[in-house]
Amino acid sequence: MTQTIHIRMGGYGPPTTTHSRALKMIGDALAAEFGDAVDIKYVWNVMDLGYQGDDVLWMAEHGILSLAYQSTSYLTARVPELEFADLPFLFASLDQARAAMDGALGDYLSRKIEERIPGYRMLGYLENGYRHISNRLRAVRTPADLEGMRIRMLPSAMHCRTFELLGAIPVPSDLKPGLEAMKSGAVDAQENPLANTVTYGAHKLHHYHTLSGHFYLSRGLYMNRAQFDSWPQALRFAMREAVHAAVIRQREEAVAEEAISQKAMAEAGCEIVELTPAEREQFVNRVRPLHDEARASFGNEMFDLLR
Repeated sequence: MTQTIHIRMGGYGPPTTTHSRALKMIGDALAAEFGDAVDIKYVWNVMDLGYQGDDVLWMAEHGILSLAYQSTSYLTARVPELEFADLPFLFASLDQARAAMDGALGDYLSRKIEERIPGYRMLGYLENGYRHISNRLRAVRTPADLEGMRIRMLPSAMHCRTFELLGAIPVPSDLKPGLEAMKSGAVDAQENPLANTVTYGAHKLHHYHTLSGHFYLSRGLYMNRAQFDSWPQALRFAMREAVHAAVIRQREEAVAEEAISQKAMAEAGCEIVELTPAEREQFVNRVRPLHDEARASFGNEMFDLLR
């Protein structure tokens, strides 16, 4: 490489999160192999610069960032197939979810993203993990407990329909306005992985937490296609290898982070509800029509990819 290649990576969380650490791991691997031939810089949290969390998507698409992570749910309007990954209670276990996103299902979704958004090269999927419900009003053990509760959601039609079926009132918004709505009391509840709930301070606003595990979400790693395709083959190969290693490490750290976050919630005096199998089945039954609709829309192809 005769000229220095500039690589800018960004996200929307502090440098201590598992996703930020994954970016650093990728950058460190490239720097170790290529030295001064690459210049790597990080924008850990674009919200500190006045942007919204979902702005990283257009930043990567148009090359302002070389690489960014964001939940795939933010792209469902542009890539309808991603709604399948947003189905509630889709995966039977964490191992199945990871195998699917690393295997045939992830490959299928990556192809669809690249077909519909020419600005991206998809490099892999970090783990956003299972999402749980927190609120300021009451303990949630059944769908009836969610009745009339205003809940901040990701801007995903599937997510909103899920909570409509569960009796809540979805309030879709990006992270920053969602946090403001929680602080003001404009919304009563939110749903997130435990690490996000603690990182963004929702556990200080909400006393009640239900380990519902209703969605498993991935955060795609979106690489600017023009930049990536212009790189020498050795750098492209090294980037994919670094991403693969970072994904494995990030998932390991995410499991540990979940336990640390649950401990922080308990120390803050939060009430944590673990659903019994019978209670969980009530939630599953209420949202079953969404799985039936997905089969009607997409056929059995994507369900078969889960196997």
